[in-house]
Amino acid sequence: MTSINQNYLELQGSYLFSEIAKRRTKFMQENPQAEIISLGIGDVTRGLPEAVLKAMHGAVDELAQPVSFRGYGPEQGYDFLVNAIIENDYRTRGVEIASNEVFVSDGSKCDVGNIQEIFSADSIVAVQDPVYPVYVDTNVMAGRSGKYNGETKRYDNIVYLACTAENDFKPLLPDRKVDLIYLCYPNNPTGMTLTKDELKVWVDYARENNCLILFDSAYEAFIQEDDVPHSIYEVEGAKEVAIEFRSFSKTAGFTGVRCAYTVVPRGLKGLDAAGNSVVINDLWNRRHTTKFNGVSYVTQRGAEAIYSPEGKAQISELIDYYMTNAGIIREGLASIGLEVFGGVNAPYIWLKTPQGMDSWSFFDKLLSEANIVGTPGVGFGQSGQGYFRLTAFGSRENTVKAVERIRKLSL
Repeated sequence: MTSINQNYLELQGSYLFSEIAKRRTKFMQENPQAEIISLGIGDVTRGLPEAVLKAMHGAVDELAQPVSFRGYGPEQGYDFLVNAIIENDYRTRGVEIASNEVFVSDGSKCDVGNIQEIFSADSIVAVQDPVYPVYVDTNVMAGRSGKYNGETKRYDNIVYLACTAENDFKPLLPDRKVDLIYLCYPNNPTGMTLTKDELKVWVDYARENNCLILFDSAYEAFIQEDDVPHSIYEVEGAKEVAIEFRSFSKTAGFTGVRCAYTVVPRGLKGLDAAGNSVVINDLWNRRHTTKFNGVSYVTQRGAEAIYSPEGKAQISELIDYYMTNAGIIREGLASIGLEVFGGVNAPYIWLKTPQGMDSWSFFDKLLSEANIVGTPGVGFGQSGQGYFRLTAFGSRENTVKAVERIRKLSL
């Protein structure tokens, strides 16, 4: 019989959102008349922007004709999209990125999960806690986590950077040697952010300690405050120590369309087993071209349209819509005495569960008594126990309705 990868046996339970779906399905089977409002998984509900639709329709028409047909495209992305990304997401903020430093992909979740493949198996990984589960789980699969400790409910070899109300959900620097640091800002799940000065502390630390920051900025478009950087590369020296991940999923409704990109500066270096310097960009390019055939032409034309004047205006309307939802949730929960965080620069609201209730018991109460699906904070890590995440990606009607239902609960 074929042997399996033993690291997979260290994974704990099912993937968080799969468990949520399972519980929701069971409840609906038992309560078929219930009107469920989902504010759990971060999936959008508004339609694609009109500029995107027009561009994608035009691209489909091109593919219908032999003279304009396109088959396999460049794995790293078509120049028209790469150049639009560089001009609009970086140059406008005073950041210079080269075209061979941008890699278009089918999702930032895929990229943040796959990036660990190019680093040594004995790399020490640091993650925020609570944290997006993919960061931890993919390193477990790769064998970096060590054994799971049933008492601490954490992995022995992963360095957890606690984000709690006591430190304003902003982690302290690692207290031991680490090689890879996953940072996500605006943060999923807490919705919190770092100022430019606060982010500089991390960049300086990485430069001084020869470690690499894996910076997930999938929600940067939702930033409202001026002192919050949209890219880690706005911080001096960051191109020496950071890889940045971006997504069109929440920004433009591409959760089902699938398009994102990762920036890997040419200045990032690593060491091989003999101590020789290696360009990390070359390794990611090798991995990317070996395991990926590129995002479809139709999709990339749609993504390019996001940067047109019409696209920018329509994206702004989408973001305003969701952030208005965030304000409705945040203010509504605060009005009944719940402690709430986030929802200012991110479409996530992080709330303290009522006294005496842990994350999953609050999930069950919301589902059974208010027919609302959210995300238990402990599913993002032990520092998330006693917290709960709600998203602003629902419709306005459902958002208002959900808040009214929560108001009526006995908490």
